[in-house]
This record gives sequence, C-alpha cells and structure tokens, in this order.
Amino acid sequence: MFERYGFLGTLSLVKSYILTKLFYGRCRLVRFPFDIRNRRYINLGVGLTTGFGCRIEAHPIEKQHNDCILFGKNVQINDYVHIASGKSVTLGDNVLIASKVYISDINHGSYKGAVQDSPNSAPDSRALSADPIIIGSNVWIGESCCILPGVKIGEGAVIGAMSVVTKDIPPYCIAVGSPAKVIKKYDFDTQSWTLI
Repeated sequence: MFERYGFLGTLSLVKSYILTKLFYGRCRLVRFPFDIRNRRYINLGVGLTTGFGCRIEAHPIEKQHNDCILFGKNVQINDYVHIASGKSVTLGDNVLIASKVYISDINHGSYKGAVQDSPNSAPDSRALSADPIIIGSNVWIGESCCILPGVKIGEGAVIGAMSVVTKDIPPYCIAVGSPAKVIKKYDFDTQSWTLI
C-alpha cells in the first residue's frame, strides 16, 4: 500500500478507513470528504467503496418511508460522483462507476405529459419532478457520464465515457455517445461483444 500511495496517501487512506468504520460501518471504504444529505432516505448497501468528493443526496418530493437511493452489494464509485434522488435511484450489486459521473432522477419542473412548466418561470420556482432510475448489477459506467431521469440500465451493460443516457439500455450491451446509443451486444454463444 505504501508503495502505491506514498506516505501521505497511506496516512489519508488509513484516516478514511477509520472514519468509514466509525460512521459507515457496512461500507468497505469511504474516502473523505464525503457529502451525504438526508441520510435517512439513503441505503449505502454493504461493501460500498467511494472516491474523494462524492455527493449523495436524497430530496423526497413525496411522503415516503422507503429509500430514495439504494446501493446493492460491493458498489464502487470513484472521485466526484454525484447521485441525487427525489423518488428512486437503485444500483445493483457490483456496479462500478468512474469519476465525475452524475446520476439524478430529479428535474426542476415538468417538460412532458399533460402539465408542463413554462420557460417564462424561474427554474428554481418550478416544482420538482422525478422519474426513477434503475441500474442493474455488474454495470460499468465510464468517466463523466450523465444518467438522466427515467432510465433503466440493464444488467452487465457498459456505458462509454462522457455518454449521456436519456433512455433505457438493454442488458449486456455497450452504449456510447450523447445521447447514448447501443453499439455492441454480448453474444453468449461466441463469448464476444458483437457490433449491432
């Protein structure tokens, strides 16, 4: 560990490990600073590992008694990941998220359906709306991705760096771009990723 992180890095890691066990006992390692807001609506799961500067926040827009954010087992999120929820963000087991990823089921206002907000109103005065996000187990989300409200990412999917996910991604697929589009699917017969 010392060879990998150096003296100061090792001290920082030891400090984070001690604080993790004091404040987030079911987590594997939380690197500080770590910003968690409305913790009573957040279930960090078992074995969570975080990078530096992560922000996890729940802002329930309806009365609810369940978790707004639910982590599965052994989820790993890297530096400066921001996850926000007003209704439901669920991450399956063994999800790996690179740095600077934004995941949110919340919007300031409504922009679809029967009742929509006017662009003449101040954005911060518009009522919050939310559409649940589900991220399946064994999903890998690359650097600087954005996962938007109402999206379901299937088990074993890969989201390429800097992608913006605006609609569902099927299981065992690779999606890239803005908006993200599926470019490959895993073929279990040949045990390889094939172009679509």
